[in-house]
Amino acid sequence: MADEDFSLSPASAPSPSAHFYPFATSPDIIRSHEKDLFLTSNLVQQAQNIIRSLRGARFAHTYSETIKNLTEILYFSLTTLIGNRTLGEEYCDLVQLEDDTLQLPSFIRRAGYIVSSIIVPWILQRILPAFRQRLRVKLERSIARQQLKAQQAREGTKPSRKDTSKAPSFFTKLRIQKYILEHLDSITSLSPVYAVSIATFYFTGAYYHLSKRLWGLRYVFTKKLEENEQRVGYEVLGVLLVLQIAVQSVLHVKKVGLSLQQEDLETEATHSTGQDDTLIHSIENPPTLPLLPASDARYDLSEDSTAIPWIPSGQQSRCTLCLDPFKDPSVTTCGHVFCWTCVRDWVREKPECPLCRQDVLLSKVLPLRG
Repeated sequence: MADEDFSLSPASAPSPSAHFYPFATSPDIIRSHEKDLFLTSNLVQQAQNIIRSLRGARFAHTYSETIKNLTEILYFSLTTLIGNRTLGEEYCDLVQLEDDTLQLPSFIRRAGYIVSSIIVPWILQRILPAFRQRLRVKLERSIARQQLKAQQAREGTKPSRKDTSKAPSFFTKLRIQKYILEHLDSITSLSPVYAVSIATFYFTGAYYHLSKRLWGLRYVFTKKLEENEQRVGYEVLGVLLVLQIAVQSVLHVKKVGLSLQQEDLETEATHSTGQDDTLIHSIENPPTLPLLPASDARYDLSEDSTAIPWIPSGQQSRCTLCLDPFKDPSVTTCGHVFCWTCVRDWVREKPECPLCRQDVLLSKVLPLRG
């Protein structure tokens, strides 16, 4: 679609009231998004079938995420990037405009939207696990050093009655680091930002994607409306989502407060009795655990076939997904055994068993031990 077909900007600064087309409502935008999602899912499935027939199932499974992202980039490059509407936008009679000029988006904004909505999340998905692992190791070492210093201080000095009656500070370096370590995954996740953005979208009907909000891209509805035709939104869903966020926040604050109170009570009890329970506490709640690099397996049957002696050798000790000997073998609820990384990646994409297609939750996949 040529840019001049929808040149909607007057000589002066435009305003929505002077605009011929009304802004699209949230149901139209969601319907368009779901249509594009359905089409891209079909394209991804067809691309995976082609790759599977050319390079084999193992290659297709290993690079399934890459195939998905490249297919989506190709789809939006052939539509949004060159200035055309997507099939979902055509299906719902929507046209994308810049929110400040009410003109068709420039090439920079179209390209920026594709990069920020597909490529940036793809890169973050690949680098975040390693970043979290390094940060987790540093936090565990720092917490262990601080706990050791606190233990040595308690052993070296006898606390006075004045010290035992003094309440510890609510915010300390140790407590902050413990909190970050315990909630590292959620802190380094964009899910809360997405939730707030979606709640705002339900109220305003603008910027369904966070990337569209970043680049200032809005939709207008190009279909002619009848005089008595009313357009509804999803404000009720926005209220429900805000309530959900509020309840989760209150429960989280309450949980953290209770854990801090329990920690204060344990500290006061230790000071009052004069008994050092640090050893028992460290056994029950170890400050650090031996960690393996993300690429290493704790049980690798390709290196040691007797690592788990009750798994028979030969073909039965091979994963049906990667066709290699088991690495950290894990069993699903239906009883089938796969490598941990293989079944984890599979269930994240399709929550079902690769063999019998029974529903499988990642939290229900159990690792096997010798």
